[in-house]
Amino acid sequence: MKSAAIAAALAMLSVPFLSEPAEAAGCLKGALVGGVAGHYVGHHGWIGAGIGCLVGRHRANARARQEMHRTTTAGYGSSTYNTYYRPVR
Repeated sequence: MKSAAIAAALAMLSVPFLSEPAEAAGCLKGALVGGVAGHYVGHHGWIGAGIGCLVGRHRANARARQEMHRTTTAGYGSSTYNTYYRPVR
């Protein structure tokens, strides 16, 4: 039993060294809010944190897609890009 606990502890300690950095846009804020809400709803903070992370990540991706769409769809005469000729002095 003791060797299984040591093996599990070593596996948990090696995870940060084996994994790549994650882009957690929205996940941390969603997990915090979801964890607090889950705790107060029925002492299910971990479940609320997991769901909050998923929802926060979804909203961050939607916001990034909207921002990308807004900057790439500048049409003729748009003020987003300076397409007019400006002489050099």
